[in-house]
Amino acid sequence: MDFTKDLVDKFAKDLLIGLTPEENKMVLDEFKVIESGMDKIANIPNISEEDVMTHPLEYDNVSLRDDLSVRELSTEEVLQNAKCKTEEEIIVPKVVM
Repeated sequence: MDFTKDLVDKFAKDLLIGLTPEENKMVLDEFKVIESGMDKIANIPNISEEDVMTHPLEYDNVSLRDDLSVRELSTEEVLQNAKCKTEEEIIVPKVVM
């Protein structure tokens, strides 16, 4: 996939985030780094003959438990220990620059 300024702007719009031209350029530069790494991996000789890994270490005696919901929390229980909150939401710090 070729990442372009317009494509990044479309994704940002779909995700309801606005990007400045500088942020768009930063995203495009990051994609170039990622694509470069993917190209290096794709050019490893005989890579297609290797088995796909789901874990970096081989464990034959590990079994995963079923993902079962034991008890759902009410909104009041969830908000009980929140430091910053509105009526039904927890306010968290902004993590996107």
